[in-house]
Amino acid sequence: MATVDETMDTRSAQAARAAQAGRSQIAETVNAGLGRRYRSERRFRAYGVLAIVLALSMLATLFVTIISKGYTAFWQNSLNFEVALPADVIDPQGTRDPKVLASANYLGLVRDALQAQFPEVDSRQERRALFAMLSDSAPYDLQDAVLDNPGAIGGTIKVRVSLDDDFDMLAKGHINADLPQDQRRLTDVQVAWFQSLEQRGMVEAHFNTALFTNGDSRQAESAGILGAVVGSLFVVAVTLALSFPIGVATAVYLEEFAPKNRFTDLIEVNINNLAAVPSIVFGLLGLAVFLQFFGLPRSAPLVGGLVLTLMTLPTIIIASRAALKSVPPSIREAALGLGASKLQMILHHVLPLAMPGMLTGTIIGMAQALGESAPLLMIGMVAFVVDIPNGPLDPATVLPVQIFLWADSPERAFVERTSAAIMVLLAFLVFMNAAAVWLRKRFERRW
Repeated sequence: MATVDETMDTRSAQAARAAQAGRSQIAETVNAGLGRRYRSERRFRAYGVLAIVLALSMLATLFVTIISKGYTAFWQNSLNFEVALPADVIDPQGTRDPKVLASANYLGLVRDALQAQFPEVDSRQERRALFAMLSDSAPYDLQDAVLDNPGAIGGTIKVRVSLDDDFDMLAKGHINADLPQDQRRLTDVQVAWFQSLEQRGMVEAHFNTALFTNGDSRQAESAGILGAVVGSLFVVAVTLALSFPIGVATAVYLEEFAPKNRFTDLIEVNINNLAAVPSIVFGLLGLAVFLQFFGLPRSAPLVGGLVLTLMTLPTIIIASRAALKSVPPSIREAALGLGASKLQMILHHVLPLAMPGMLTGTIIGMAQALGESAPLLMIGMVAFVVDIPNGPLDPATVLPVQIFLWADSPERAFVERTSAAIMVLLAFLVFMNAAAVWLRKRFERRW
């Protein structure tokens, strides 16, 4: 009997040891699996952090590159000196008639004043090299000064005239005067003349107002972005006036009124597909329909706004439908239960609650339209336009197309103006996206 009991105790101990060993093996297996999962999680988090760091570094590189090349465009160097104003040249009759004053030979007066600073320059070739220091807008600077102060006629006036873009680049350090003459656009004599003027304190740096008050120009020192900015505003205004009401109305119909059948499903699929169509396709559509079929004027903000309306409508419709879906069904049921009609329920209850999301989608669509250039190139907005447009039917260009045109120019001065225009465009886009975030935070309702 004792032998049987001892045998049973031995078997129980062996079973306990086997169970303990099994549990230990299972624990080791589980711990090993947990360790692998924890290591995988840490690697995944490290990959995510690395991706964010790479994205931020690339974004920082982009901004640093643009700013480093474009910040010098916000100031400009001019020549500040005394110019003689002989009355027999400017106003022989003494009438002080603005038309007579505007027709005087201001180019000759500016050149005479510049040559007076270097009396040793006497040959025709040297004078041509010296006068290359002056911008084509220099006589107009003198003309404006005389028209503002006609009492100076007969004496002298201190005036600030624009420098040629190459000399402006020399003053800003973008042209290295230490390089051999055959490796830069200016000769050694021209560099010496300019450095002499700098030593006399006649070269003056000032804020470049022309960049924001002038239209496009073949001369880099006179080129500005005002025409492109006004054209962009007209285009965005036309786009907003058409796309917002049409997009919201379409979203309301599809979400609240349209029956669920194959036809509406087809419409929804096509709207989603249109959001992924390349923008240049809309430009081709605008060229074929608005210009060739309807005969609308080329390079007009009205046509650009119509083309961008077609492009932004899918974005606004999708965002508006998502905003309508986010309104709780209880709002609709409560309004209907209190006796409101379906239209009253939508206009008075659903739309006000969905409006923050709709406005956010609309502003994002407008920001996308503001940065587009490909569809506008197809309708002729790539034309060289000097005058500031006065309306949506006047010839105009937009800021992205202006950047495209300047980027293709060989002069070094256009490089900084291209970067400056990009900075202005980015500022507009950041402002519009910030406005979208503010509107969402301002009017958002949490349930």
